[in-house]
Amino acid sequence: MAFVVSRKFKFACFTLLIAAIVGALASPAKHNLAFAAAENTQPTPVLVELFTSEGCSDCPPADALLQRLDTTQFVPGALAIVLSEHVTYWNHLGWRDPFSFEDMDTRQQDYSAHFGLKSVYTPQMVVDGSKEFVGSDSKALTLAVQNAASTAKPPVEIVDARLQNGKALFSLHGGEGNGATRWYGAIAADATHSEVARGENAGRTLHHVAVVRVIRQLNRKSQNQDFSLPVESAASSSGSLRLVVFAIDPHTGKVLAAAQQVINR
Repeated sequence: MAFVVSRKFKFACFTLLIAAIVGALASPAKHNLAFAAAENTQPTPVLVELFTSEGCSDCPPADALLQRLDTTQFVPGALAIVLSEHVTYWNHLGWRDPFSFEDMDTRQQDYSAHFGLKSVYTPQMVVDGSKEFVGSDSKALTLAVQNAASTAKPPVEIVDARLQNGKALFSLHGGEGNGATRWYGAIAADATHSEVARGENAGRTLHHVAVVRVIRQLNRKSQNQDFSLPVESAASSSGSLRLVVFAIDPHTGKVLAAAQQVINR
């Protein structure tokens, strides 16, 4: 018996063939578009704070780890904004850390209360105000930054940052948050050659990145607002200054938004 193929059947097969070809051609394009969109995704800013002291012999490895994170940005999807915060409670043990000041003690004590710790210690890293660990633990740092970067933050922009008459002047746009949000501004500078004469690190030359010299709470009332921070205490530091702005939830200490900008002298 001869099998007769109808014209309708031929037409249907032809239509299916054309659809398959078009789909095959379109798939790579869709894939390429998705890949391009992924490449254009901006990394999430993550604030990484290191509480440290030149009087503590356990701190230099943590200082080096913070510097490596800042330089290489080794956690994909994250923009690590680093701050080195030198505390004062090691100063009575033979060496007064020239970068230490009491505001750093207060900030670390606040974190200690948030985390339910019995005491403060160095080196301590705090990532986005949500996770704390020994500051030389690279695995803990990587995991904490990855977790923090997985949650998007509202964009905030530092605009027109400049030095004028001993102050850092700038405008802040976006990232307003709710009325309970607290905003902070910090001025930091690298300290690439610090000679320690006494104490646990006697005879060592230490290197620090983004050492906080000034930190102030910002009285933010509107989405677009001008601010200023003093820079006199950073005058002895060489190179560029870093302006770091971040917002926190005052009840938990969690960082809700963050931005940074380099200000050339």
